[in-house]
Amino acid sequence: MKVTRLETLLLDNVPPYRGGRKWLFIKLHTDEGIVGLGERVTGGVTDLGSQIALLNELFEQHVKGENPFNVELIWQRMFSTPHDYRHPGMSRTPAMSAIEIALWDIIGKATNQPIYNLLGGQFHEKLRAYAYMPADGVWEQPEKAGEIAQQLVSEGWSACKTDPFRPTFPYPRDWPLKYINHAAKIFKAVRDAVGDELEIGIGTHSQFSTAGAIRVAKVFEEFYPIWFEEPVPPEMVEEMARVAAQTSIPIASGERLATKYEFANALEKQAIGIVQVDVGQCGGILEAKKIAAIAESHHALIAPHMYVGPIAAAAAVQLDTCSANFMLQEFNDGPLHREIFEEPIVVKDGYITPPKGPGLGLVLDEAVVKRHLATD
Repeated sequence: MKVTRLETLLLDNVPPYRGGRKWLFIKLHTDEGIVGLGERVTGGVTDLGSQIALLNELFEQHVKGENPFNVELIWQRMFSTPHDYRHPGMSRTPAMSAIEIALWDIIGKATNQPIYNLLGGQFHEKLRAYAYMPADGVWEQPEKAGEIAQQLVSEGWSACKTDPFRPTFPYPRDWPLKYINHAAKIFKAVRDAVGDELEIGIGTHSQFSTAGAIRVAKVFEEFYPIWFEEPVPPEMVEEMARVAAQTSIPIASGERLATKYEFANALEKQAIGIVQVDVGQCGGILEAKKIAAIAESHHALIAPHMYVGPIAAAAAVQLDTCSANFMLQEFNDGPLHREIFEEPIVVKDGYITPPKGPGLGLVLDEAVVKRHLATD
């Protein structure tokens, strides 16, 4: 089997734009008629012409005419050839991830197996997911957090995340004690309302200095958060390790890290205990599996990041299912996530059931895709 053609599909998402205003999907075609699906995660980017050009460049140079089963060889060529074995950074790895995910989808379809069966088999029959607690209105009325927590528990959720520190820019900076204590009232309202029925994570975006993060952690420790996410910018590995050493709250990070090399560095320096690897950005499914293995060797857990479109989300589910150290899966679906597949991935009673079909286990509804193709 040979890969013959790359097709890119740029879609307009619908409000509330979960996973970005635009979605960039790819299809890798083969000479045997098998087509693999991938996704270049877009985030807040809407002008994706340069990324489409990069995908085409990677395909022409490293993928066209290749055996799709040679994932490791193709990945290493994409990673190292233009950079003399230097780390290419996040400008390149999302495009690599899209192609790599599509290769695995082809392999799964060719062998009639879900991808997780090809990477160790099914370890988890269902995957615990976590929801979001909206920040709007909660800052003004912290008691609303208790009401939302009760609603989440009634819907079957056992974990959620919220970011009580707004705005997120500029950073890093520190907050006065009065502000920190007010934010803590949100977590207290949750504990008062539902006790330990709902785990709650502190979801920041690298907003603090090292000293400021340690101060926040000390205030929030009494509420036993499930994690403190990216308390300082992720490139400050040593500083994140300083925060981790001075709090009992587990430190989570990873959505802005790429490849096993950056994750290994953070784990070896004891900066993180919960790895939020993004399969759509770190380098793909096999790279994420390697990162999960490195985390396992450090007794760390994975809770993959999933503010993405539905194909990258499906890839994360494949990783979770075959990873012994899986903890929690972020789940951000919107109307189009649920519409674009013939049988979409859903959360029921706080859990995801892994699909059993070959490859990613999902089939695009081509009529829906056609309706949402971007016109500009």
